[in-house]
Amino acid sequence: MTKPKKPLGRHPFIWAAISCGLILVIIILCFVWPLFFSKSRNAGIIKIPAGATEQVVKDSLTKYFGEKYASDIVRIAKFRKSDFSNRHGAYMIDSGIPPIKAERILTHGVQHPFTITINCFRGKKILADKVSSKLDFTPDSLEKVISDPNFLDAYNLDREQGLALFIDDSYQFYWSASPKSVAEKIGKHYNQIWNEERRKKAEALGLSPAEIIILASIADEETNKADEKGKVARLYMNRIKKGMKLQADPTVKFALGDFSLRRIRSKHLEADSPYNTYKVNGLPPGPIRTVTVADIDAVLNAGEHDYLYMCAKDDFSGYHFFAKDYNTHMQNARKYQKALNRRNIK
Repeated sequence: MTKPKKPLGRHPFIWAAISCGLILVIIILCFVWPLFFSKSRNAGIIKIPAGATEQVVKDSLTKYFGEKYASDIVRIAKFRKSDFSNRHGAYMIDSGIPPIKAERILTHGVQHPFTITINCFRGKKILADKVSSKLDFTPDSLEKVISDPNFLDAYNLDREQGLALFIDDSYQFYWSASPKSVAEKIGKHYNQIWNEERRKKAEALGLSPAEIIILASIADEETNKADEKGKVARLYMNRIKKGMKLQADPTVKFALGDFSLRRIRSKHLEADSPYNTYKVNGLPPGPIRTVTVADIDAVLNAGEHDYLYMCAKDDFSGYHFFAKDYNTHMQNARKYQKALNRRNIK
C-alpha cells in the first residue's frame, strides 16, 4: 500500500512565509524597535528658533543625543508630517526618553520654562543683557521696550524710570517670550507690589512709587545693613525738604559707571550727569539699581529723625555715623578718612 503524496508547493510556501516573517522581524528590530525602545542617553533642552528647518532641529538634537537618536526623531517627524518651523521654543528631553516620545514633545509638548532672577542690576543695559542671555531676543530689543514712554505710561513711569519696574525676584518665562511680554509680566508684579496700602504710604511721604524706588536704590547702595536702610532714606528725605543737595556718593559712582570706587574724590564730583547729586538738586531721574520689596518697605516705614549727614564708621563694620550738624559730621568724616589712609585705600 503506497503512502499518499503530499500536496505540491506546500514546502516552498512555508519557507517563503518564514522568510517574510524573518524579514519583518529584522525590519522591526532595525527600524521600528529603536523608535519605541531606545533611550536618550542624557537630558537636554532643545531650542527651536522661529521658522526652524528640519536640519536645524536635527543638528541641535545631534549635539545632545548623537546622530542616530536625532535621525530617529526626524524620521518620525517626517512620517507624522510634523512641522518644526512653527514650534519656536525650548523643550526638555529627559534622560531615558524614547525617540517617539521625544518627537511628540518637540512637536506638541509644552515649553520648558526658564527662571530669571533679577538681583541688584545697576542700570537698564546690565539688566537687558542678563535677561536676554536666557531668552531668544536681543538686549537692545528689551531696552527699547523699557525705555518706551508709551509702554511705561501705564505704570506712571517715565523713560529714565524704566528700571524701577523690575523688582528683585525670580520670574519664569518661556524662551520664545517677546521683550514686551517679559516687561508686561514684570509690570504685573510691579502693580501687585504697589498695592493700595503702599501707595498711600508713599503719598503720605509726598513721593511717587518711582521716587520711593529711587530712594531705596540709593539707600541700598549706601548700606548693606537692613536695619539702617530706612534711616538712610529718611536722611535723604530730610535733605530734600530743606532744599539741600543729596550729595550721595553712590549716585556719583553710577554717573561715572564705576561702582568699584572705594573713595570719592573731588575730581569725581565734577562728573557732568543728572545722576551726580553733588551737582543737581533733588533725586536723580531714575533708580541706580533694582531693589527688593524689603528695600521699598524700609523707605515707606522709615522712622522720623533729624539727621542730615552720614559717614561710614571707621571700624569698617558697614554701619554709619549719623549727624544733625555739619561740624559733628566732619569729625566723623576725619575719623573715616584716617582709617582709609591707615589701610592704604586709595
